[in-house]
Formats: sequence, C-alpha cells, structure tokens
Amino acid sequence: MVKKKMNRTLVVYRGLALFTVILFFNCKEVRVNNPIVEDEEIELKVTDTIKIANTKKEELPVVKLKSLDGLADTLFVRLADYSDDFVYDLRYATKNNFLKAKVYDCAECYTRVKTARALLSANKELMGKGYKIKFFDCYRPNDVQYKMWAIVPNPQYVANPVKGSIHNKGGAVDITLVSLQGEELDMGTDFDFFGKRAYHDNLDLPQLVLNNRLILKETMEKYGFWSIRTEWWHYNLGTASNDKVANFKWDCD
Repeated sequence: MVKKKMNRTLVVYRGLALFTVILFFNCKEVRVNNPIVEDEEIELKVTDTIKIANTKKEELPVVKLKSLDGLADTLFVRLADYSDDFVYDLRYATKNNFLKAKVYDCAECYTRVKTARALLSANKELMGKGYKIKFFDCYRPNDVQYKMWAIVPNPQYVANPVKGSIHNKGGAVDITLVSLQGEELDMGTDFDFFGKRAYHDNLDLPQLVLNNRLILKETMEKYGFWSIRTEWWHYNLGTASNDKVANFKWDCD
C-alpha cells in the first residue's frame, strides 16, 4: 500500500515537473515573439534578414562651367557661367546705392568676352595671394544709364547717356576685394562714396587701406585695366574705349 502511494506521488511530481517545463518554454516563446516586451533580448535566427534603408545622400548636380575659347571679343557673356570664383553684390539691382533706387530688373554680371578674359586672369592671380574679386556693377545697358541720369543728372556722378560710359560698352567694372572666405577688405569707404576719401591720390588714409587699394590697382592694371582718380572701385579695360555703346538686355528668370 505504501509503495503504491509513493508511486502515485512520484507520478504527480513528474507530471508537475513536466507541466512546469512546458509552461516555461511556452512563456519564453511568447516573450521572444513579442517585440514590445521591454528589457528582453531577442535573438535572431541565422535565417532572419534585416533590411537596411538606403541612406546614401543625393548628390547635387555639378554645374559645368563654359569656356571662352573661340568666342568673339565683343560678344556679351554672363561671367558666372565661366567661373565660380567671383563674388557679387550688384548694388543697382537693389536700393542700396547712391541713387536710392533699383534700376536693374535683376542682378546679373555681364561683360564683353575680352573683359571677361582679363577679369579671369586677374582673379586667378589675386586668388594666389588670398583674395577674390567682388563685383558691385558690370555691363550696364544704355537704357539703365538713362534711368540713372533721370535720377541724378550730374556728369560728376553719372555719365551722360547720350555719349554713354564704358559700363555701357561692357568694358568697365566696379569692384573690391574679399578674402577667400568672403570677408571684404577695408578700402576706406563704401562703394559709390563720392568724396576725397575715395580718391586714389589721397594718401591720408590708414596704411592697411592704402595697401589693399594698391593690391587691387596693381593687379588690375597688369591685365589691361586702368583706374579713374576719384573712384577706387572703378576699372576700365583699355581696349574697350572704342567699342560701341550697347543696350543688350539679359533675361530675368
């Protein structure tokens, strides 16, 4: 009788043990298959695969610069199409100028091809010294010259549009220098400051200002430009003097 009771007890214990094992593995399986259970490490099977999103950034298209080779000297070109090494602050496309008026429909810098060639050469040399050319004004259509004359009809500040200026011929630029990081050099005055402080022959200025002006002047003259006494920013290409006054107009997007 005692032996039979022991056998029954052993069977009960075995049954409980088996039940506990089954329950344990069933619970473990639930936890593994339930991804929202916190603090539970989930072991992936060898046959499981992980899809990784394509994180490669889209590359911006590279703008291919044009070449001046083979172009006629008198053709008008957009300077930014031939170099990305220049900086622009085209003041007459804004109200930030001595006219206090916007006279260009949009900001673009065009010149004749021969002027562009000289500017590219000058800028290349300047970049070797740690500088870049920054433009305030480039080619100016004769219609714009008439607008300027209507606002300030004074030949001391604005060329008479009947005769026109070298800006109207695509051979003049108003410029300054910036560092390779874009910081403007101290030239003593702002662009279009009409007074003795802007004169090239005014030596009563800080040495730093005189040095900066000299770097610009000597480099521009080396590549065929000449300056005017009263405006440190203005440069004319010597070979453009005999070109015709133009009224070419660029498209605005």
